[in-house]
Amino acid sequence: MKILFITTGSQATYYAAAPLATAARNAGHHVVLAAHEPWVETAEAIGLPTFCFTVDPIRHFMRITNPGKGLRFPRELGDEEMLGQGRGFARMGLAGVRSLLELARDWTPDVVVGSSQSYAAMLLAAHLKVPYVRHIEYLGIPLTGIDPGAEQELRPEMERLGVDGLLKPDLLLDSTPPSLRPSHDPAAQPMRWIPSNPQRRLERWMYTRPEGRRRVVITSGFRSLMFRDPGWSMPLLVRELDKLGAETLIASNPGAVERFGSELGDARVGWIPIDVTAATCDLAVHHGGATTATTLMANGVPQLVIPENPPEFPPNYHREAIAKAITGFGAGKTLWPQAQEPDRAPGEVIAEACRELLENPSYTERTQFLAKEIATLPAPAEIVPKLEALA
Repeated sequence: MKILFITTGSQATYYAAAPLATAARNAGHHVVLAAHEPWVETAEAIGLPTFCFTVDPIRHFMRITNPGKGLRFPRELGDEEMLGQGRGFARMGLAGVRSLLELARDWTPDVVVGSSQSYAAMLLAAHLKVPYVRHIEYLGIPLTGIDPGAEQELRPEMERLGVDGLLKPDLLLDSTPPSLRPSHDPAAQPMRWIPSNPQRRLERWMYTRPEGRRRVVITSGFRSLMFRDPGWSMPLLVRELDKLGAETLIASNPGAVERFGSELGDARVGWIPIDVTAATCDLAVHHGGATTATTLMANGVPQLVIPENPPEFPPNYHREAIAKAITGFGAGKTLWPQAQEPDRAPGEVIAEACRELLENPSYTERTQFLAKEIATLPAPAEIVPKLEALA
C-alpha cells in the first residue's frame, strides 16, 4: 500500500508525524513524506523518502499583521487573526496541491494522511478520490479556530470538486491527552504521543538524575524573549534555582554559552535531548512549544509555561492554547512576567513560580495522571491497521 504523509507547520510538526509514518513503513508499506521549505532537511533527517511540495515557507502565505504590537495577555481563540491563519494555510494548500498532483501521476497514494493544518492533503484526497486521514498531532491545534477561515478561502475550489465545505476525514487521529481535549472537537481515534527529535551522542548526565538534588530544565524557542532579552536575567534565575537545591539544565544554542559565560555557575547549557532528559526532571520552564509540552506531559513533569514573544512577532495561539490547557488541568502554571509584574526582573518572578511548582505536590500528581493516560493510548503501530482498512 502507498501512503502519502503531507505535513504543514513548523519543525515540530514533522517530528510529531514521524512515529506514525515510520510505523507504516515498518509494517511494509510504501511511504512518502511531503514537506515544504524550509523544513525539507528536517523531513529528510527523519529517514523517510521526502518530496518538496512547495518551495515557499509558511510566512509567504500568512498575510497577517500583528494589530497589538508589544506585550499583552492572551485573547480567546477564534478571533480575526485565527481566521487569517486558516486562510493562510488554505492558500498554502492551494499552492501545494499542484505539485502533489504531479507526484500522484507517477506515484499514486492509496491513502493520504495530512497534519492538522495541511489543507493540501484534503485537496489532494478530493482530487484523487482516495481516503483522507487528518492527524491532530499535538495539543493546541485549534481546529474550530482555523477551519472557518480555511473554508472561506477554499470554498470555490471545493465547489469545483463537488464537495460541500471542507472534506471530512475518513479517519481523524488525535494525539492530545483525552483529559485535555476540547469538548467541542469532533470525535477522533486517540493515538499515543511518541517523542521524536534530533539526536546526538548521549552523555551519562542526560539520562541520570543528580544525586540529592532536584532538576529543572529550561528550554526556549527561537522566538522567545528568554534568551533574546538580557533584561530577563537568566543568571538571576539560575542563582535562585540553586538556592532551592535544584540543578539547572538550559537547552540553547552555542550563542547562549558565549553570552552568559561563567554567570550561569554549574548550570549545564547547550544541546539537551528532551525526550531522554525529561524523565530525570522535577520541573520544566519553557515557551509553550507543542512537542516540548507533550513530551514533558508524557514523562509526568510539571510545567511553567512562558509563551511571550518579542513584540515584532505576531501572537502565537498554539502556545497560548497549550498554556491554558496545562494550567487549567492543574499540571502547571502560565506566566507573563513582563505584563504581570513589569517592575520586577523576570528572573525573580519566574523563580517564585518555580518554588511553588516544586513545593506543591498537586502539580506533579496532576501531570503524572496525564502521563498514565497517554501511556494507555494505542501506539502508532496499532493505528496502521486502521489505515490499511481504509484502502
